[in-house]
Amino acid sequence: MQLSIKGRRRITLRATANHERSIISDLEFRKPAVKIAHWTIFGLLLLGTVLTIGPLLWMVSGALKPSIQIFNTPPVLWPSSPEWINFVKAWQQLNSLRYLANTAALATGAVALQLLVSATAAYALSKLKPIFSNVLLFFFLSTLMVPAIAYLIPQYFTVIHLPIFGISLIGSWWAIWLPEAANAFNIIILKSFFDTLPNELIEAARIDGANAWQIFTRIVLPNSLPALAVVSMFTIFATWKDFLWPLLVLNDPNSLPISPALYQQAIAQNSYQPQNVLLAGFVIATVPPLVLFLIFQRQIMRGVVTTGLKG
Repeated sequence: MQLSIKGRRRITLRATANHERSIISDLEFRKPAVKIAHWTIFGLLLLGTVLTIGPLLWMVSGALKPSIQIFNTPPVLWPSSPEWINFVKAWQQLNSLRYLANTAALATGAVALQLLVSATAAYALSKLKPIFSNVLLFFFLSTLMVPAIAYLIPQYFTVIHLPIFGISLIGSWWAIWLPEAANAFNIIILKSFFDTLPNELIEAARIDGANAWQIFTRIVLPNSLPALAVVSMFTIFATWKDFLWPLLVLNDPNSLPISPALYQQAIAQNSYQPQNVLLAGFVIATVPPLVLFLIFQRQIMRGVVTTGLKG
């Protein structure tokens, strides 16, 4: 069946729109200098991608090799006979299920506290407008300029002797959760999103007799699911990959998340583990956040787009 004139016109308009969306027009792309710059940037990005994925591929390759083959010179990129049994050994011998459950529990608690603290702080800065709110926002932004490692010693002294309460959080998961509860970057992301919510909606709720907490829980949060999803994913990824802080504050090996737990087993004198089994354990530890990202990547991308930071 031949297309009608209207159908052909729609296809032409769509094709034209797709060309207009590109960074470089077809006319500009015909110039030799533009082509050279385009393919140079493409090559650099491709090289950066390979360099980024390289360590992950080496880890997967090492997990499938015999231990002696890991240190071969020149290195073997992929084993001729992959030893998939290494993943079964890692699951059984390294007690991976327990440590994955610990990591999931830590990430869940961190997300809950992060949403409670960061969302309420962002709501106050965006809609309640306290006195000197711009000064407070400036201080939040200033903390992003300080390297995270600079907070390590003050934070450690804080959890050793928690102010006001005078208790020690060492050995408790609260030593992980409380520092994760307030994150300046996430507060700024949520504030930027809350700023896009129409103030007329808030005023209408106030006229109907809703207080600040009801407006926050019944109007702001239900309309902010993309931003909340982004903050939740960022918190999960940060908690999952955290290594040094859990290693410092959790003295019970059975309560460690998976990355510090695998490190402890690697250096333990009384329980030697082959290198290929340890690498298989690290591959297992990497799979859950990758699966989460693949499942929620659409929500994450949409949330990142809709939470663009305002100047």
